Amino acid sequence: MPTAVKPHRRRRCEACCQRLAIHMSVMDIFGDEFNKYRSPLVSRYASKEMAYNFSDRKKFTTWRKLWIYLAKAEKALGLPVTEAQVAEMESHAEDIDFAMAAEEESKLRHDVMAHVHTFAHCCPTAAPIIHLGATSCYVGDNTLARVIDRLSNFAEKYAGLPTLGFTHYQPAQLTTVGKRACLWLQDLAMDMRNLQRAREDLRFRGVKGTTGTQASFLQLFQGDHDKVEDLDRMVTEMAGFKKAYMVTGQTYSRKVDIDCLSHLASMGATIHKICTDIRLLANLKEIEEPFEKEQIGSSAMPYKRNPMRCERCCSLARHLIALLADPLQTASVQWLERTLDDSANRRISLPESFLTADIILSTLQNITEGLVVYPKVIERHILHELPFMATENIIMAMVKAGGNRQDCHEKIRVLSQQAATVVKHEGGDNDLLARVQADPYFAPILGHLDNILDPKTFIGRAPQQVARFLSEEVRPLLEPYKAEIDVKIELEL
Repeated sequence: MPTAVKPHRRRRCEACCQRLAIHMSVMDIFGDEFNKYRSPLVSRYASKEMAYNFSDRKKFTTWRKLWIYLAKAEKALGLPVTEAQVAEMESHAEDIDFAMAAEEESKLRHDVMAHVHTFAHCCPTAAPIIHLGATSCYVGDNTLARVIDRLSNFAEKYAGLPTLGFTHYQPAQLTTVGKRACLWLQDLAMDMRNLQRAREDLRFRGVKGTTGTQASFLQLFQGDHDKVEDLDRMVTEMAGFKKAYMVTGQTYSRKVDIDCLSHLASMGATIHKICTDIRLLANLKEIEEPFEKEQIGSSAMPYKRNPMRCERCCSLARHLIALLADPLQTASVQWLERTLDDSANRRISLPESFLTADIILSTLQNITEGLVVYPKVIERHILHELPFMATENIIMAMVKAGGNRQDCHEKIRVLSQQAATVVKHEGGDNDLLARVQADPYFAPILGHLDNILDPKTFIGRAPQQVARFLSEEVRPLLEPYKAEIDVKIELEL
């Protein structure tokens, strides 16, 4: 006889079943989208354009375009490919049956052949020549310019506004707000040139076959080497590349991935530094990122204005920098003509690098379009430190007025230590200037003291450096992007 279930246990089981039923019904309501992990790079941050660039539709329509290019070139060079077959492929380049492709891949365990079969299903006439002679590896910066443009305008506007410089995050000689922005700009300009070089150096893998020897194509063209080279050249041009790599294994060298992603990671380091600087200055209340009227800085502290955009950039920039380890490791462990342990890694590291770079650039553009500067706060900080910085200037003025340098140096040393005691031990303001004015020894220069302490006499050639840098380096760099430079970013916080 089966043991009877006690009533309280039965009730507990029934309650569990009810909760499970409710949970399943909720899952049905929300559908599959919310039952799987979704990368926040796509669901939360990335632009629609960059997300589409790495979508399945973009990827597999690109494969189909490459097969069409190959068929066209093979036809032009005399292989038995008909106009009707090419036309059929072109008419079905966009209508991909993703369900069929997934089913084929579950059977074949090969994504390229799964899509060959799926393409062939809707192109029965062209089926015999799709992927003819090829291997599976045959298919496989405007925002930065706008950031540079916005920052260059900012640098020009504040080229002459004195501000405290910091070394070791301790007050140092004065610089200007615009000159500091030029330090950021210089790094961004280096990133721009690096990305331009990487794009110009990027080549097409070309039509090389399974181990890069072009043996299958040489057989198709019955030993005609010239036609094999013509095929490689024609397909390369159709795909929009100026050159193909002359030698490859089954894939192009994975050092190409290092080259591309290293420049993105380097740009990540630049943006992290810029946004960290802004965060530090926001703490001093000298410069702040844009802050919306309804934006909440802290749920517990309503007065706060947290630099959340800059914090987002720093957080994601670290991710971008870390992703560089993947192509370095991958390139180092490729065996001979190729191993497949690159594939899964590249499916993650390549799109995530570009998506992350897109996100932090878009966010930085939004920041630079609305940076807020508080000159009065900056002036107060300068006046707090300037008396100490001006001591050498005061000594030189006294010497010019006939004073003894050593006597003056000792006077200033004693007064400076007294003022430092007030600042550090009593929490008072820097009263060195008042002490100098009260000491009869300095009477000969009191009429010139305001000029001696004018902050603009401490900034050297900073304004001139800004003007020359923007004119000679930044503006020419932006010239090719003029048509797109005025586009603004709508950032979702």
